[in-house]
Amino acid sequence: MVTSQQVELLAPLSGVLMALDNVPDPVFASRLIGDGLCIDPTSQVLCAPLAGVISNLQHTGHAISITHANGVQVLLHIGLDTVNLGGKGFTALVEEGQQVTAGQALIEFDADYIALHARSLLTLMLVVSGEPFVAPSPGGVLVETGQPLLRLQLGQAETVAEVQAGDTQRSQPQRLPNPNGLHARPAAVLAQAAKGFAATLHLHKQGESANAKSLVAIMALQTVCGDSVYLSACGSDAEQALKVLSELLAEGCGESVVAVAPEAQPVAVPEPVASNELRGVCASPGSAFGHVVQLTESVLQISELATDQRHEREQLQQALAGATAQLQTLCDTTQGKAQAEIFNAHQELLEDPGLLEQAFGLIEQGKSAAFAWQSATHQTATLFKGLGNRLLAERALDLDDVGQRVLKLILGVQDCALELPDLAILIAEQLTPSQTATLDTRKVAGFATVGGGASSHVAILARALGLPALCGMSPQVLALANGTEVLLDADQGQLHLEPDPQRIRQLTLQRALQHQRQQQDLQQAAQPASTRDGVRIEVSANIASLAEAEQAVSLGAEGVGLLRSEFLYLERSSPPSHAEQVATYSAIAGVVGTGHNLVVRTLDVGGDKPLAYVPMAHEANPFLGMRGIRLCLERPHLLREQFSAILASADLTRLHIMLPMVTQLSELRMARQLLEEQALALGIKTLPKLGIMIEVPAAALMADLFAPEVDFFSIGTNDLTQYTLAMDRDHPRLASQADSLHPAVLRLIATTVKAAHAHGKWVGVCGALASETLAVPLLLGLGVDELSVSVPLIPSIKARVRELDFVACQALAQRVLGLESAGQVRAALQPLVQPMTELES
Repeated sequence: MVTSQQVELLAPLSGVLMALDNVPDPVFASRLIGDGLCIDPTSQVLCAPLAGVISNLQHTGHAISITHANGVQVLLHIGLDTVNLGGKGFTALVEEGQQVTAGQALIEFDADYIALHARSLLTLMLVVSGEPFVAPSPGGVLVETGQPLLRLQLGQAETVAEVQAGDTQRSQPQRLPNPNGLHARPAAVLAQAAKGFAATLHLHKQGESANAKSLVAIMALQTVCGDSVYLSACGSDAEQALKVLSELLAEGCGESVVAVAPEAQPVAVPEPVASNELRGVCASPGSAFGHVVQLTESVLQISELATDQRHEREQLQQALAGATAQLQTLCDTTQGKAQAEIFNAHQELLEDPGLLEQAFGLIEQGKSAAFAWQSATHQTATLFKGLGNRLLAERALDLDDVGQRVLKLILGVQDCALELPDLAILIAEQLTPSQTATLDTRKVAGFATVGGGASSHVAILARALGLPALCGMSPQVLALANGTEVLLDADQGQLHLEPDPQRIRQLTLQRALQHQRQQQDLQQAAQPASTRDGVRIEVSANIASLAEAEQAVSLGAEGVGLLRSEFLYLERSSPPSHAEQVATYSAIAGVVGTGHNLVVRTLDVGGDKPLAYVPMAHEANPFLGMRGIRLCLERPHLLREQFSAILASADLTRLHIMLPMVTQLSELRMARQLLEEQALALGIKTLPKLGIMIEVPAAALMADLFAPEVDFFSIGTNDLTQYTLAMDRDHPRLASQADSLHPAVLRLIATTVKAAHAHGKWVGVCGALASETLAVPLLLGLGVDELSVSVPLIPSIKARVRELDFVACQALAQRVLGLESAGQVRAALQPLVQPMTELES
């Protein structure tokens, strides 16, 4: 007999109803664990939303699962990061395995204590077994304990007798064509399709199986491209389910697929390299000649089950402590604060309550420490990679790195020192931050990877080490034989195979001349940046820390043209305190001094740079979403707090405040009003200079309307270029075309300068174009007053200005504005580089 079943879920406590999208935790908000809703509680007793058995009760008392007789499983989770409380504030009123009725009290909690000691009191009710439901409208609705909230539709379910009587059917084995296996998105497609059938469905891989209607269960199989899988089904529509789901798997579950031969190995073998040039994205500038060294990571052997839970917990705790100590050593020995902060962030991951809760929970279910930790880190990293957010995908690499470090300590695996030849060009699917930080730069000339991005931690470390690097390479690069001679030209995004000997000699000579020139520029760094005909150009620094401010001043910087304030907010689970902000801004202002400008950019996060503690909805295109000033005006308390902290350093330097991502005059006016209110509250009568970044074409085209109301403009050429050309500057096939020297971008710069000067305002360039030596004469000719550059390049940019004639630069600028491509502009600028070479020789 076939029956239609429904299960009603009651409100587990009283409070304000919220949608999961607004929960400031990516694991919950993305529904990795399950769909459901959230309540901001006004009561302090958690009650059962349905009748069933307590299938899991966390020893810390903050989370509990109930399984209904028909298989529906609901997870209740009190607060965020409450696992850190170790059970304090929670009193369990039931035991694991106990039968409970709907509305029965489960857990009492001390709301005041939790609110003071945890990130949030938000309480979640998640349907982890995957049944569909229609969610109520959230929007601040008040609910009472026991009030009906959700009605789960179990669909056409067969009786147990019928299922037991039916024969289980199996599909033919097939190889997964998904490049990264069944990660979040294809797994979700498969699970959703499976829920459309009444049959009991399982996906099988090498002796393991998973409920095909469960996203989490499918992801837990940890499939990779080429894995052999098959489906089993039991029920009246089993045959149809197997047919539909098998076809879905063969087509990649909505994802682009690769060709996998029937007898192929689980890991796809790259196709032989057919071209003498492979392209990628520049992760770190420069060029190098060398010999290919392929790097591969050995597969760790992990047992899933364990019998001694206490021993496994101790193993994991010891490995976490050992990994923390290793990372502290890296923090202490690496050069530069930015590099050290990467490994500080890795230490934060080791303390992440979500990861720890998941790992220790698996150990309580009988899993080994290694299996539990690998599963926890893998699932979260897979989630990050599948959300379509580039920054989160890059943070997944950090999580993989931390996960591997702890796993090796659990298993007692020692990393063997690499035996590298001189002039090694490393090739890998991916390098981790830990691997990159420990590269022997006496042997390694550069590297190229298939994965990664230009803003990843690996890229930051490569730039700090001075190693040219490419990312986003074609998988063909993995087929290069060890010892192959290659020329890595990161500036052009190219890896040349079988390079011309003459080109290699030119590169060797060029590097020698560059080194000679760098030493000469360093000796003259303190000299002003004035052209031959006496026009003074201010060369300042782009910084993101006190250490960089100190380094910039020592290299001759004439102020700070861009302080990226978001460094105080990123890679942490709670916002910086007012005192911390004041101390940081004041320290930097003290280094810059009263004789120079300090331009502080207000918080530039959102979309592509999310904050863990600021709820933000997932965006399909974060670069066009809630970023910069848009986010801060939507949450004005963020801007008020930041203005208050920045204003504390007003007497220590020539303070300037800059607003990012401005497109409308109303945004500027609203921000100015907030600034004036904060200054009034602090008793500050003279406001600092207020300006905007020109990084959106709309702002450049309306510069004549903005100019009367601002004190300065600063042009962010990176975003201005990608918005003007509609090209992602990190796209592996378009990066070389997303060139800031495109005439369209230059015309917007010229428009901005003309409008600013007409109203007596100055214009700076703080984007990457200001740090490009080739572009300096053009920017001067366009009338730019200030160049804010990467700290290590300050001496060379100042030296370049001193070689130029301003009148000649103006004539050059007028000529190139009439050209039709970035290539033509670069060709026109190239002859100006020759005097430098002659000078050095």
